[in-house]
Amino acid sequence: MLKESIFKEKIDKARKLLKNCSICPRNCGVNRLKGETGFCGIGNKAVVSSFGPHFGEEPPLVGLRGSGTIFMAGCNLKCVFCQNHDISHVTENDRLNTIEPVDLAGIMVQIQNKGCHNINFVTPTHVSPQIIESIYLARKMGLDIPIIYNCGGYESLETLKLLEGFVDIYMPDVKYSGKYWPKKLSFAEDYYDIMKIAVKEMHRQTGDLQIINCLATHGLLARHLVMPENVCGSKEIIDFLANDISQDTYVNVMEQYRPVFNASQFKEISRRITSDEFYDVYNYAREKGLRLAE
Repeated sequence: MLKESIFKEKIDKARKLLKNCSICPRNCGVNRLKGETGFCGIGNKAVVSSFGPHFGEEPPLVGLRGSGTIFMAGCNLKCVFCQNHDISHVTENDRLNTIEPVDLAGIMVQIQNKGCHNINFVTPTHVSPQIIESIYLARKMGLDIPIIYNCGGYESLETLKLLEGFVDIYMPDVKYSGKYWPKKLSFAEDYYDIMKIAVKEMHRQTGDLQIINCLATHGLLARHLVMPENVCGSKEIIDFLANDISQDTYVNVMEQYRPVFNASQFKEISRRITSDEFYDVYNYAREKGLRLAE
């Protein structure tokens, strides 16, 4: 456990990143402390869309009483196929539902009191400073369950280092390799290079996923969504996890892609995946020796 003075120093450094915003690799440079907004659409205060027990996550997160998810509005990727586009693509009205750090801390304690096994921040990247402060306050209120950072993998190394000591489980979506499709579908040509650095840092901080009594306690849990026509370069992603992170990496190879939101604008991703497309990736991950979510 870090000293309280170090926690406070990290909180202060994270808040200062909002002044000329460099919280994520977008480096928008807006002054979010004054309410200005960049790519993510969120200003000084975080916006919570919904929260409560969730049973659709990986088994080591759900257990018997659910994962305590907190869905944050806004996003630093805004993928054209986003299944949560009503939350991630923020409108002016959404920004009215802001929340103070102390109130977000209260939500975490409320979730713990309901018996959830963890606090699961969904799409937290762009509001990391606000979350860091909230976790600090929640710990003082008695929060003692693991914190999950459930993100898109497009993370700033500087911000991740500030998160060390606050986050127990990193759960990044490792979306794409290459440059063409990340640029087309998530407006981030540099996604793959950024994601690799970020995931290495996540693993450095927490190691491989540790599971005790069927529940995850800390570590890295990677997700990869298989997409049509291999637009995400799945096997290169699997190679990265196995060769550059750890053969003991716990990975969920996901098959639930659906052509929602603006996906129909791109013919390559305007359909569901086939079983052959899914099992080609799943079996490859098994051959590489990765720990696969069942």
